[in-house]
Amino acid sequence: MRSVIILALVFVVITVGGPMFTPYDPAAINIPNRLSPPTPENWLGTDALGRDILSRILFGARWSLGLAFLISLIGLFIGTVIGLIATLGGKWLDWAMMRVTDTFLAFPELMAAVVIAGVLGSGMASLIFALSVVGWMRYARVARGIGLSLQSRGYVVQAGLAGLSSFYIARWHYLPSLMPSLIIVWTDMFARAVLDISTLGFLGFGVQPPMPEWGTMLLDAHIHMRSTPLQMVWPGMAVVVFVLSINLVGDALRDALSKKEIK
Repeated sequence: MRSVIILALVFVVITVGGPMFTPYDPAAINIPNRLSPPTPENWLGTDALGRDILSRILFGARWSLGLAFLISLIGLFIGTVIGLIATLGGKWLDWAMMRVTDTFLAFPELMAAVVIAGVLGSGMASLIFALSVVGWMRYARVARGIGLSLQSRGYVVQAGLAGLSSFYIARWHYLPSLMPSLIIVWTDMFARAVLDISTLGFLGFGVQPPMPEWGTMLLDAHIHMRSTPLQMVWPGMAVVVFVLSINLVGDALRDALSKKEIK
């Protein structure tokens, strides 16, 4: 558990302070040094424009991980609100909310995001909107399922009989019970968001050049995949290592919460 938390904190430090650790300007072009293999000066080599790949990966973490963090938080907020409304709004509102949720779940998330981003055009705003629209349904399902199980609890029943508002009941009686499970879902959706952002970046719908982002780095490197495959290996490894680490964090949280419930 401790090693997993340390790994997650390393990524947080890289995300927040990545530009401070970059050995070179990630946008600095050096044509004579283009497509260089790893050297003591450029540890991971350079890309087709002579830009240092290590600097671009470290700087790109701010976009890949920062945007994923924002998108997953937006999905958490929207899904939790919809789940609570379905729980507290009565039978018909619950039915309507869940049918809307089921409709969104019927479409593959990434394909729907690609369609939305394609309609809106490439750029950061359309990327955030597209992935936020398709990223809230699991939160809503979990919030609604746990919320329904809480309705028969004595303290919830007493709060309703006392005439307390639905907002008060949701804030003080539902949310404390929902958050542990929602945080576990959030770790999974955070990892998914990193993959989705990288995928959309590779398809040309993500963060636009010259800003480095792991998906756009893969897009730039795929042309030279045969001659210099390491250009694609490094940003691909960054995505894989982070997704694995955040999944391990989620598993560790799930195990910790399960032991707490048993006790």
